[in-house]
This record gives sequence, C-alpha cells and structure tokens, in this order.
Amino acid sequence: MRIKTAAKINLALDVTGRLPDGYHLIESVFQSVGIYDDVTVELTDSGISVSCDVPEDFAKADPIPCDERNIAYKAAKLFFEETGYTGGCSIHIIKGIPSQAGMGGGSTDAAAVLYCLNVLTGAGLPLDKLCITGKKLGADVPFCLTGGTAYVGGIGEAITPLPDFSGRILVIAKGTEGVSTGEAYSRIDALEAPVHPQTDKLVDSLKNAPDEAYKYFGNLFEQAVQLEEVDKLKSAMLNKDALKANMTGSGSAVFGLFGSYEAAEICAEKLRKWGYFAKVCETADRAFIES
Repeated sequence: MRIKTAAKINLALDVTGRLPDGYHLIESVFQSVGIYDDVTVELTDSGISVSCDVPEDFAKADPIPCDERNIAYKAAKLFFEETGYTGGCSIHIIKGIPSQAGMGGGSTDAAAVLYCLNVLTGAGLPLDKLCITGKKLGADVPFCLTGGTAYVGGIGEAITPLPDFSGRILVIAKGTEGVSTGEAYSRIDALEAPVHPQTDKLVDSLKNAPDEAYKYFGNLFEQAVQLEEVDKLKSAMLNKDALKANMTGSGSAVFGLFGSYEAAEICAEKLRKWGYFAKVCETADRAFIES
C-alpha cells in the first residue's frame, strides 16, 4: 500500500503549562499542508525493515536513521504488539518534508504506517483507537492521522476539528538552523513575560471570518528560539507581499500566506536563489492521499 502523507504547520502555537511528568500543555491550531512524504508499506513473513530516500539537503540538516530508531519502525512494532499480528513488514519512505522543520515529518510517517497496517492486516481499528496508539509514539501523531484543520490541546492528544481552511496559498521555507524540540521547550520555560498568541481569536475567526484568520497567526516559540534565519525568512516573505509569516512548531520552517500564486512563486524563487528550501503549496483538508 502506497500513500502520500501530509506535513503540518501550526497556524498558532502556545504553551500554557507543564505537567509533573515534564510534558508541556499546548494550545494550537494545526493545519495539514500540501507537502508530502511518500510511504509504501508491504507485509512480509517476519521482521520490520525501513528504507529511506532522502534528498541531500534534508540529510545534511538531520540524518534520518533507517533502523529501529526510526519512528516509522517504532509505529510498526507497536501496531504488531497491540494487535497481536505475527507477521512483519517492509517500509519505504521517500522524504519530501524537510527535517527539523516543525512540520511533523516523523510523526506523519508514523501515522502513515499505522494507517496502512490497519488496512493491510485487516485489523480494522477505528480512528480513535489508532489515535490512542499513535499518541504513544508522539504528541503530533494523532493529528497526523486525522489531518485537516483542528484545535489541538493538552499535550497534543485533544483534537477538535475546525472548519475547512484548505486551498490557501502558502510558501514554506527552511534554512539550515534548528534546535531540538527539547531545547526549544527549555527555552520556553525560561521566557520572562512572554507574549502569547491569540489562539482563541484565531479559532473564532476560522469559524466566523476565515479570510481574516491570518491576523491571529502566532507562535510562542519564535520568542524562545530566536533564530536569525527565521527572522530573515519572515522579512523576505513580508517584503514579497505575504499577508502574514510565522515559524511553525518549535522551528525552524517558516510559512507565509499569500493572496496569489504569482506572488508566492516570486517569493519562493527568491528564497531558493538565496539557498533555502522553499516550496509553494496549499493548505490541505486531509492527512493522506492514497496512490
């Protein structure tokens, strides 16, 4: 089974607290976008194997292990343990989502493996059960199983669908800088008097005035990580007529919302000439496209 599995961005991302176990509580609006990894899963008699095709510029940023350290491998192992399936599988991933970008590249691969195995093995687990399994792999995996536009709370497991926000034109770009998620959260904890994004107003706008929703995009992590490349990418997008530009996740990709494909393509071409990964895409209404 072969599917394309979507990246995500955070239209808003706030950190509202920390649990005793160390997990942070978030308030966010997640959005699927039209940048994909291509994942193929095939059942085998035994064992789990993972192979990856990774563009050279992605591999430089964050080498992707193709063994039991890969979250796709962990997803297959967990699925087999929880369903009692006694066979194995081979997994092949063609990366289209940049690494260390805050775009859920690993989480969406894990979601794709769970989705494919659920179909291929005939397990037929309902989506809510798959999401429970996915949560054990990572906080973003449940959303990557559902996709679209959603308010996400708790540690990432509380997902409330929002009105469709697909078809909006984006430029998504990324440099070489990045920080680990753990380091980013440590910097969040150290912030004094942070300015929180207006997530509640974004949710309300998505429901009642979606064309104005961009005014409430925001990300608390921008104040914490303070990456020079993020500032440069945001400035370049705004100078090329982006309505709004923000970092996604804990970094370091930046997305800009544009009113036309022409303006978006001009911006992306400029950023590519500067040596950045830059791609024009649209917001998407689903997690997977079956090949």
